[in-house]
Amino acid sequence: MRIDVQFADRVGIAHEILAVLARRNMNVVAVEVDSSDVFIDIPQLTPELLPSLRQDFLGISGVLNVVVVDVLPGARRRLHLDTLMTVMADPVMAVDAAGRIVAANAAAAAVTHLRESELEGKTLEELFGEAPLQAELLAGRFLAPAREVRLHGEPFLLEVTPVSEAPDSALGQTIGGVITLHAPRRLGGRLHALQHGGGGFDAIIGDAEPIRALKARATRVAVVDAPLLIVGETGTGKELVAQACHAASQRANAPFLALNCAALPESLAESELFGYMPGSFSGAQRGGKPGLIEMADGGTVFLDEIGEMSLNLQAKLLRFLNDGKFRRIGSDREIKVNVRIISATHRNLRKMVAEGAFREDLYYRLNVLQLEVPALRERPDDILPLARHFIERACAQAQKPICRLGPQACAALVANHWPGNVRQLQNVVFRAITMTDKRLLDETDLDLAEGAARTVAGIGSATAVQSSDDWDNSVANFERALLETLYPQYPSSRKLALRLKTSHSMIANKLRKYGIPKGSGN
Repeated sequence: MRIDVQFADRVGIAHEILAVLARRNMNVVAVEVDSSDVFIDIPQLTPELLPSLRQDFLGISGVLNVVVVDVLPGARRRLHLDTLMTVMADPVMAVDAAGRIVAANAAAAAVTHLRESELEGKTLEELFGEAPLQAELLAGRFLAPAREVRLHGEPFLLEVTPVSEAPDSALGQTIGGVITLHAPRRLGGRLHALQHGGGGFDAIIGDAEPIRALKARATRVAVVDAPLLIVGETGTGKELVAQACHAASQRANAPFLALNCAALPESLAESELFGYMPGSFSGAQRGGKPGLIEMADGGTVFLDEIGEMSLNLQAKLLRFLNDGKFRRIGSDREIKVNVRIISATHRNLRKMVAEGAFREDLYYRLNVLQLEVPALRERPDDILPLARHFIERACAQAQKPICRLGPQACAALVANHWPGNVRQLQNVVFRAITMTDKRLLDETDLDLAEGAARTVAGIGSATAVQSSDDWDNSVANFERALLETLYPQYPSSRKLALRLKTSHSMIANKLRKYGIPKGSGN
């Protein structure tokens, strides 16, 4: 049984408490003392003996109470720490001031191929085979930047945290450090968690026919573990589609890491994609660095704007696609990983192949599966739902009450050509929310670049929205007024679709819906 003898602190009281147990010939296996408690583990103590023992304790001047506890505080802390070390996925080792390991968790034992007891007493030099590493950590009192090390040929990022007698004091003596090792795949998982909130096809807003067709096709190709090429104009949301395909695949629990091929020069793009060894080039991290392909092992790498990739880097990517192997910059060692490549571009890769600007063999390796993301003008029914979604996000970010779109603002948004697609719509909404305090946004609050779109938006606006406060009715009135105005000039669904830069089927459906020309409705 374990008890807590609570007392008012005075000199010698803990000795008097233990003397009571000595007189009773009771064996004590553990004692913990703090300022007002003595915790004692007494195996011989039974519930029947407890009342008389309590009376003996209460007879000591200053003893206030005796209560039964389930476990001593120190033992409880050790159990929690042992459990914490056991469940940690990253290898962790505690070392003393001489660089010898004094404790390690199960993950550290697994990567070193040793038992935890065998790890204790080993020096960092013995473990990693790097004398300079141990010397550097000891000389710097375990204050050192992260660096890459190898265990049995496998790379890990090593981070060290000093342990001091007085952590809050600059004068505290350093008595050792805590070493944490991060495998590239674990780093990729953390990077994925930071960069992507996760989301499947439900995160793609829209219910127009083109977007429904895209989701249906994407659902099929997502589960096929083969390279996927996503094409579409800039700003259409190709990366969002790629993330959704990853989330719907068997790789959903592994990292999804992205590289914009147009954002970096060739040398940096290569190092980001494949990584590099220590000293490979000036400015490189001291310990080397794993690339996205290595960190995404088991998951997906998304190569945005693949058409901007240099021919030299294209050749290295082709080799990786052929056998799943690559070499870091400055290394002669091949690394094999299991990664799915999803790429995207707004350029015509077939034309680039014909012009010699893109490798034909790489094009066919990337284009095993293909998705085409429709432009925003091809899905006008989705413009207002997207605008409302962006308004909510912008208002939340700006800490403002939710704004609404007025009738003329709705008409202007629907009629705009949107050459920048969804990204342009998002920017227009964000700018409007930022620059005005009005609760109802008008057409004048929207900074639309195309003056022609504003002219079209004004067609029939007086009759389209003059008396309707209902959102759906306002939109329907505007669509009817716009089609009635333009149909005499473009008297066929195909001509009208060409004029409005949208699909023929959508225009045909709208004409039937509103009975244009007169008498042609359902």
